[in-house]
Formats: sequence, C-alpha cells, structure tokens
Amino acid sequence: MILTIIPIGILSYSRTKEFFYVYYVFKILISMVCDGSVPCLALAYVADNVTEGRRATAFGILSGIGSAAFVCGTLSTRFLSAAQTFQVSTLVAVIAAVYMLVFLRDSIIDENNLSTPILTAEKPAATKIEAKPKSNVQLFQALRSLQDLASFLTGSLTITQAAIVAFFSNLADAGLHGSMLYYLKAQFHFDKNQFADLMVISGVTGTVSQLVLMPILAPILGEARLLSIGLFFGCIHMFLYSIAWSSWVPYASAMFSIVYVFAQPCIRSIVSKQAGSHEQGRAQGCISGICSVAHIASPLVFSPLTALFLSEKAPFNFPGFSIMCIGFASMISFAQSLMVKVVPTILS
Repeated sequence: MILTIIPIGILSYSRTKEFFYVYYVFKILISMVCDGSVPCLALAYVADNVTEGRRATAFGILSGIGSAAFVCGTLSTRFLSAAQTFQVSTLVAVIAAVYMLVFLRDSIIDENNLSTPILTAEKPAATKIEAKPKSNVQLFQALRSLQDLASFLTGSLTITQAAIVAFFSNLADAGLHGSMLYYLKAQFHFDKNQFADLMVISGVTGTVSQLVLMPILAPILGEARLLSIGLFFGCIHMFLYSIAWSSWVPYASAMFSIVYVFAQPCIRSIVSKQAGSHEQGRAQGCISGICSVAHIASPLVFSPLTALFLSEKAPFNFPGFSIMCIGFASMISFAQSLMVKVVPTILS
C-alpha cells in the first residue's frame, strides 16, 4: 500500500517528460509487486474474518465498494484539473495506507493454532534449505512454487473448473475493455465524455447490485448458480455491443452490469471455500495469476482482430465481429460454470 503511493506521487509533483519517464519506470517495478498481491491479500484478509457461508456476500460487498470508488474517481476527474487529480489521488492513497496500518490487525490462525501473519517483525527460523548456495535455493524455491501452483489447481475439481471460468471470463473482459472504445468511436463517433458516461453507468449499476442485490441473492441461490447467471448476462451484454444498430444500444447494454458483476466475487468465494484457513492468500493469488495471463493474452488475440474489422481491409462488413468473438469466449466460461459443483456450507 505504501509503495503504490510513489508513482502517482511523482505525477502529482510534476508531469514533464522527464518525470513521466521516472513515473513509468517506478510504475512498472511497483506494479510487479503490488498490482496482484494487494487485492489478493485484501480478499484473504476478508476470508480469514468471515465464515464460509457469508463469504460470497462479503466478497460482493468488497467488490461493490471498489466499484463505488471507481465511480467516485471517474466523476471527480470531471471537476478537477490534471494537476489536482494526481494530488487528490496521492492524498487518498496515503489515507488508505495509514488507515490500514492503524485499524487492520492480522488474524490468520488455522485449526492447529499455527499462525503466519501477513505483517510481522519476526524473522523466520533458518531451515536446512537456507544452508545451500543462494542460486540453488532460488531455483529450488521457483520449482517448488510452480509445483505448489500445479498441485493446488489440480488438487480439486472445483478449483480446476473455477480456474477455467476465471481465465475465459477475464479473457473476455480484457478483450471487451480493450476493443470497445475503438469500436464505438469508429461506429458511432463516441467521444471521451460518452465513454465516461458508459463507465459511470456500469459502475453505478455494479455498485448497487453488489451492495444490495448480492447479499440477498447469494444465500438463496448459492455462488455457483449466481456465477452462471452473471456470466450468462455477460454474454448477452457483449453480443448486444457487437450488433449495436444505434448509439443508444451501448447505454442499454451497459445496464446488464447489474447482473454481470456477480461473476468475479462468486469465483473468488468458490475458490476461497476450497482452501484451508492458512491457504487463502495462495488460493486468491493463483486465481489472480490466471486472470493476469488472460489479460496478457487478450490484447494479443482481440486487438488485431478489432483493427482488421474496423479497417477497409475487413474480410466482410461486420465492425463488431471482434466483440462477438469476445462474447464467444465469455460463453465458454458460462458453459464451464454450469459444471461447477460447490459443497453446500452451513450459515453461522
């Protein structure tokens, strides 16, 4: 949390060409450490403090608060200058880090009363492995990490299925976000204000849904069924974008976010219930790693396809063809979600 302050702090100080390159270097290095680990630790912390029967609701609320923050940030940029935007962003990041240090306390205790705190001042005891040469230790740890990842993903059919769902769902999400703006600009001449309106609509509907509807529906329907419902409406959401015949259709399609946002919290909750009390961070980290691979693969697949069908060299006249292909990727995740079986838990 403290490291994430540095990049935006650089831009809040100056936005000249030299400072931008400094920002870019720090952003890359810090993102390698923080972008995946901070959300994973937040989810693991929630899982450690919430019973299994209430995790879907808790993850939904956490995601809803994130959507609310996204909406507030998007709206604030309309009223702030560029310099003020980065300054306010830095201030909020500082407040978040201070809040965490003051109010959050580690509480990772498993059934054998063995604890491994996230933040600890104590150094771990030396082991026999540490007596080996440093290069051998690093190689051993890397191989051990890959083995742990593979065994974790294949150790449970539910986790394997959830990983497949997460991959194709994020492949579609990243493809849609990367292609939609170019598609709408070419098809309906959308400008930045209309893009912002779409993001605000999606953010507001997603926030209301996760904070109000998900706590009601999750205990009744269960995570697996709610996951399938969310992915089904996600497919419709993407197919509507691909065949949009008027400029109002994207706005109507954005309203499907009220159901589509159920997918990610449900995936996280399903995986959380398959992991032990001392494995929550690793479980969420594995899923985040799979999602990151999908975010890398998506632009490599869909960006050239979008560029081709928006150009004059398109094989046939269908500007939204790449968006439709993205919808098919989402449909794969929906089909896989129908096979996910979750052992029912007792509310406590």
